[in-house]
Amino acid sequence: MSAPPPSQPPPQAPDPASTTSVVESAVEAAEASLDIPVTHGHGIAYALVAVFLLAVVFGVWGVWTVLAPQSTDQGAVVAAQQARLDEMEQRAATLARSDQISREANRDLQGTLAERDEEIAGLRADVAFYERLVGSTAKRHGLNVHQLQLQPQGGPAWHFTATLTQNLNRGAVNSGRLTLSLEGSRDGKLQKLSWEQLRQQPGAAGLEYSFKYFQQVEGDVLLPSGLQPVRIIARLAPARGNPVEQSFTWAEAASKAETGAP
Repeated sequence: MSAPPPSQPPPQAPDPASTTSVVESAVEAAEASLDIPVTHGHGIAYALVAVFLLAVVFGVWGVWTVLAPQSTDQGAVVAAQQARLDEMEQRAATLARSDQISREANRDLQGTLAERDEEIAGLRADVAFYERLVGSTAKRHGLNVHQLQLQPQGGPAWHFTATLTQNLNRGAVNSGRLTLSLEGSRDGKLQKLSWEQLRQQPGAAGLEYSFKYFQQVEGDVLLPSGLQPVRIIARLAPARGNPVEQSFTWAEAASKAETGAP
């Protein structure tokens, strides 16, 4: 790869002093020619030549003055370019920050919209549930366990939520107690655990309930180690009337709970 040619200094503007000296020399020459005796017969010719040379010198000087590149302050040019570069970098940083803020705001908005969609879905589920329960066209049914949900709490503990409903006797208060029992297998043998065993409290009383149309009753149960649960039974013992029992598979009850009321 060949070395770049050495940089040449920029052309300099003509020096007014030197140009003036050239013009003065031409004028002096013209004056000297005018001093030649007319007797020689060449005085007028010399004078004309001197005037022509003077005109040529002035013309060359004028053309050089117009066409010669003007000397510039390189430091000022560099400073102006640096200032322009700094301004563009500042604008780029501002635009990048604005874009970042817009993206963050858009993510927040998307998250808020997702939450609102979830809430709307829950509200729609609630409305559908209430319509089925107390609507004018709702099917009449007595006391029952509409849904049973189970959620692990770590270790052998499980939290349950039982949704109790009735719309047969509208306006009448239903009260009583809820208990659970469990069927499962351990070491290849079928086992059934009572409410007292699930609560690990001898003589444990059921959970109280009292409602007109529906109520959610919550509590905790403990499963023995090594037990594979298969089915869970909910038993309602109302203050008046016969007990009601409903069974749910463990897989159904332990599945992910739906949003809002069932």
